[in-house]
Amino acid sequence: MLKKQYRLKNKKAFNAIYKLKNSTHKGGVSLFAGIKKKDSNEPTRVGFVVSKKTHKRAVKRNRLRRLMRESYRLLQKENNLYASQDYMSLIFVGTENALGKPFAQIKTIVTELLKRL
Repeated sequence: MLKKQYRLKNKKAFNAIYKLKNSTHKGGVSLFAGIKKKDSNEPTRVGFVVSKKTHKRAVKRNRLRRLMRESYRLLQKENNLYASQDYMSLIFVGTENALGKPFAQIKTIVTELLKRL
């Protein structure tokens, strides 16, 4: 689990990022990026979303969310976040195309999305 300082939680922040329409997609996962940071000392906040429309079962949605969160956490631990640290906030959105994929594949998708920023 990500530390509290790295989590994006309030609804206003999510809506503001969606309005910017700065996004990239790959393999059933979308990445929405917020505005660029003015102060590089602030941590980048990250949110993970899998909507109810993706799958009826919460177990499936939560698994995809956990896989995305863990792959981001491992990349953060390895300092392989590329240019994503220039943004104030990021949102990863999982769709039904990513539901059955194994962890290794989700990790490569998340890595590719971070490289594209």
